[in-house]
Amino acid sequence: MTEITRQFGFVKVAAISPLVTVGDPTANAQKILEAINLAARAGVQVMALPELCVSGYTCGDLFQQALLLDACEGALRWLMEQTQKIAALIAFGLPVRNHGRLYNCAAVTQSGKLLGVVPKEYIPNAREYYEKRWFAPADTSSVSVVSLAGQTAPFGRVLFDCGGSCTVGVELCEDLWAPSPPSNALATQGAEIILNLSASNEEVAKNEYRRQLVAQQSGRLRCAYVYAGAGVGESSTDLLFSGACFVAENGQIITETRRFVQEGSAVYTCADTELLRAERRFGTFYDRPNAQTTPAANVVSCAELPPLLPEHLTRKYSQTPFVPAGLLLRGERCRDIFDIQTAALVKRLRHTKLNQVILGLSGGLDSTLALLVALQAARVLAWKPEQIIGITMPGFGTSARTRQSVEELAEAFGITLWEIDIRPACELHMQDIGHNIDLHDVTYENVQARERTQILMDLANQEGALLLGTGDLSELALGFCTYNADHMSMYHINAGVPKTLVRHLVEFMLDEGTSPQTEALRRVLDTPVSPELLPPDEAGNMMQITEDIIGKYEVHDFYLYHFFRFGFRPQKLFWLACSAFDGVYTPDQLKKWLVLFLRRFFAQQFKRSCMPDGPKVGSVSLSPRGDWRMPSDASAVLWLDEAESL
Repeated sequence: MTEITRQFGFVKVAAISPLVTVGDPTANAQKILEAINLAARAGVQVMALPELCVSGYTCGDLFQQALLLDACEGALRWLMEQTQKIAALIAFGLPVRNHGRLYNCAAVTQSGKLLGVVPKEYIPNAREYYEKRWFAPADTSSVSVVSLAGQTAPFGRVLFDCGGSCTVGVELCEDLWAPSPPSNALATQGAEIILNLSASNEEVAKNEYRRQLVAQQSGRLRCAYVYAGAGVGESSTDLLFSGACFVAENGQIITETRRFVQEGSAVYTCADTELLRAERRFGTFYDRPNAQTTPAANVVSCAELPPLLPEHLTRKYSQTPFVPAGLLLRGERCRDIFDIQTAALVKRLRHTKLNQVILGLSGGLDSTLALLVALQAARVLAWKPEQIIGITMPGFGTSARTRQSVEELAEAFGITLWEIDIRPACELHMQDIGHNIDLHDVTYENVQARERTQILMDLANQEGALLLGTGDLSELALGFCTYNADHMSMYHINAGVPKTLVRHLVEFMLDEGTSPQTEALRRVLDTPVSPELLPPDEAGNMMQITEDIIGKYEVHDFYLYHFFRFGFRPQKLFWLACSAFDGVYTPDQLKKWLVLFLRRFFAQQFKRSCMPDGPKVGSVSLSPRGDWRMPSDASAVLWLDEAESL
């Protein structure tokens, strides 16, 4: 296999719904072969076709006809002959005679060889379905053998081990809808990819339920779930089928067809088995107290899958994995996050019995988000807005723009605003420690940051208030905060919110605000991210733009998400970033920022090891008491060596 498959764990899968003719296996085999050839040319390595696609699902009592059953077996034999040079794993649906009974089955082949036959376990027999009239349910107590199309293969629950690249399990239609689907056992016994050969008719609103079912099963089992549904070629006597095909991975539909396509349909995508294995290693996936009661599936060793060439890797990744796609979903998530932050702050305030909140207001996005959460908490507690005290502390780098933003925010939301100029105190402190005030180094910058925190802490004591932190998750990941300064607070309300999401949260509240609030928030949104610790130029412009110093936050958040959630190595992080940001940033830029991310992430752990309490809002949290526990002196050599060698 090529480097890209072996190292990154991608397996290209397809859900295919060819146009069928009910009762004509020869014609169906021809259409199936055409679809298989197209998929093979696209680099597909694992293919699923619909339930009973060789015969047509809606044959009814024709399933009792030996002529039809013989023709199906002959069509399978022909398909295997025609696909001898195709090394992909292929699952066909057809009726199979075995042990004197008829079964609704998936025949799984590779390179013209019959690897196994999987019979349907749950046979529906209510409402529009009468399958028990023709088909027997599978015997799950053991795996037997079947002679089919001139070959002998295992018959029953079977796992297909594809040379170490992935393990595939198969179930059929109703199996998924049962209380305990076969895929539960198949996944816990090793299957990362589940194929579902289905014939599910259409009803109003049924497709959304079906999508949710598939997505939830893929999430519960930490698997890729490939669903191939029967199409419009089926009989329309009483039912209609749409050719619904989709692929879900780890709880999300990642691709799907347009339904009701007259000439058949198919979707191809790449499942990420490395991601799935990482998800399974953590949590309770392999905790199976009743595993001994689950019949073991027969494992069939398959040949190695065909190589996945770089041009066949069509998986797309969002540039902003923390930000949901679509305005409706994004709005729902923003509301959830605000509710989590607000409830957390209300709990902390009630516990401490404090009746005021203090926070530093810089005119930037992070402190504005913290202010908005404080205002929401104040409404819950029936406080007046004046009980929120914003402190603006102009220093050597404070611009007129951000000072104006702070004033507009305070006026628009009706909070208390105090201004304390930190420059005299900082000048005195630098004189005390013998630091040249004209030397604009890290000491010069951090003196200001620590002076601000000292003021905030002391004012909180003086006023009997809770000091609210304003930093975010991305700054924690990069350590882009001053130790024992903006790094410290009494409650870190934004600790779980990455920088790329902060903007959307503020925009969400902008859309819900009144006119003066809208104008104030819009000014904040239009302001570049900056610590404002160096004096502005002669024209009053900011001399520090954060992303000019550390690189683009959207790239760092991309690395953080995939590094933290799935443990991807630098090679894969870089490859994913090159794919996601193609045409936006150069590979050299992405490599530079990856090295910087890794170096800072490891070196700055000491700041996270003693960070204040703060609510987790998403799947990534760097709290040392929760999701991320790492020694402050861990070596980054392994990661940096690989990143620098790219």
